[in-house]
Amino acid sequence: MVGQGHVVQALTNALIQQRLHHAYLFTGTRGVGKTTVSRILAKSLNCVGSDGQGTITAHPCGQCQPCRDIDSGRFVDYVELDAASNRGVEEISQLLEQAVYKPVVGRFKVYMIDEVHMLSNTAFNAMLKTLEEPPEYLKFVLATTDPQKVPVTVLSRCLQFNLRPMAAQTVYEHLQQVLAVEGIEFEAGALRLLARAARGSMRDAMSLSDQAIAFGGGRLDESAVRAMLGAVDRQHVQRIIEAVAAGDGAGVVAAVDALRHLGLSASGTLEELAAALQRMAVLQAVPSALDADDPDSAVWQALAPTLAPDETQLFYSLCLQGRAELNLAPDEYSGLLMLLLRLLAFKPGTSEGQIRPKPEGSTQPVSLVEPVATSKPTPPAKVTYASSVPPWEEPPAPESTRQTGQDLAQEEPAYLRDVPTFDEAPSEPSPPLDAAEPVVAPRSASAAAVEPDPLSDRWADVVAQMVAKGLITALVRELAMQAQCVAQKEADGSSHWTLRVERESLRTDMQRDRLAQAMSALLSHPVSLELVSGVAVNTPAQRDQAAREARQRQAEALIATDPLVRTLLEQHAGSRIVPGSVRPI
Repeated sequence: MVGQGHVVQALTNALIQQRLHHAYLFTGTRGVGKTTVSRILAKSLNCVGSDGQGTITAHPCGQCQPCRDIDSGRFVDYVELDAASNRGVEEISQLLEQAVYKPVVGRFKVYMIDEVHMLSNTAFNAMLKTLEEPPEYLKFVLATTDPQKVPVTVLSRCLQFNLRPMAAQTVYEHLQQVLAVEGIEFEAGALRLLARAARGSMRDAMSLSDQAIAFGGGRLDESAVRAMLGAVDRQHVQRIIEAVAAGDGAGVVAAVDALRHLGLSASGTLEELAAALQRMAVLQAVPSALDADDPDSAVWQALAPTLAPDETQLFYSLCLQGRAELNLAPDEYSGLLMLLLRLLAFKPGTSEGQIRPKPEGSTQPVSLVEPVATSKPTPPAKVTYASSVPPWEEPPAPESTRQTGQDLAQEEPAYLRDVPTFDEAPSEPSPPLDAAEPVVAPRSASAAAVEPDPLSDRWADVVAQMVAKGLITALVRELAMQAQCVAQKEADGSSHWTLRVERESLRTDMQRDRLAQAMSALLSHPVSLELVSGVAVNTPAQRDQAAREARQRQAEALIATDPLVRTLLEQHAGSRIVPGSVRPI
């Protein structure tokens, strides 16, 4: 038995300790060893050893007469019944009538019923009593690929074992052993293709290997196996990933045309593409997880930096969903082409997205999320961003984050004129209350660390203009928002900017060039960028975070000092303002 260690261990211990059950149920998908394990169990129960003096054993000799007869299918005390073609009560009754007779030549009678879920209800009912209390010399072995269809009354009378689908590595190693014994030459890449095509079934792996040997003229070559299986070559997948990473639409179309010309499956292409993206995602998250035995590992390791981790995850999901959409397309190649073009167009975050504020104290970067729909949709022309208005400038009231107490006094009722702003402390302490006082969130360290300076002001203004005009999106916008401008020089009608970026995944040549192109379009002169590593402070993202925190503190202060709120707190003992329930308008 290969790849079913949990079943082998349980049966081995039972045979060694002579703790035998009267009925066994083996479940699992096709080709995982259900019939094989039943024959091995029958040999273990009836083996007499090479000297004829053996007893029940976990290691049948395979040389004695019972072992040879069971292997050849002529052992009279081992009966295999195919329930798919013998599903009626008559066949089961005829089988059970023979159960009253003791074994003819063996130690035990073994009844093996394959695909037992195909039996009719009357057939199941006919065998229940014998299945529950069989003679001591009779053992039942049931096998099924669909245990859900087996009645619970039968399941409760059996010792159930679930044979799992085999891992591709297990199939690969077993094929190596078999081909070495057979003396057949093979390439490791060919065996890997066969192991993956078997999809957990050792029988399918053996059948595909026989077919591949005949196709390849007595040997297994990777190119021949790919042609037989219709598998997509790694180079095609590599070209597609490189074209998508570079935003090369012409390259994507050319890659699909090449697949069409070779007659390769579009569904197989998406499967190979998803497998490649999965390996790239693993290498991006855990670089040490590189499989040295995989000949393609070097390729995926080189491709992993070309895509950001969030893009890799998105592309992987689109590939999985695209396989289900191929049947809806006019033809599979047009469906494949549309999916690949979607990879180019569907980036993480669009021009209508919003930037999610980074949680206080978190070390994770700012992430992009889709906007939440409201009851009054905003026209696209008026959509704004959190970063579109620099927090150190004065936007129109009432959205300003720099309002003073005097500004509020001109627009708010008289009882709000003495409300403190986020820049100044209350002039007088609030009178004590019997109820619990609401707590206003203190100014965070991130907000306190952001202080305007000319260079940062200039950079934030440039970023805000690029975002407002839609010149940067997705990762390019993330790079601009997370960067700190540390130097800026202008000479001969061009400018050179030095940006400090903490995230390594953002410091790529492709994102730098895209940002420089957007700045050149905004400033109307050539711009060159230099990205340096280090902790970035006073970035546009941090300024936006500080502005949001300031608006939150101002809203909490307005609620905390509102006369009606204070009256309610005084009238209802134990009442309080629920933390986190106050949101700025």
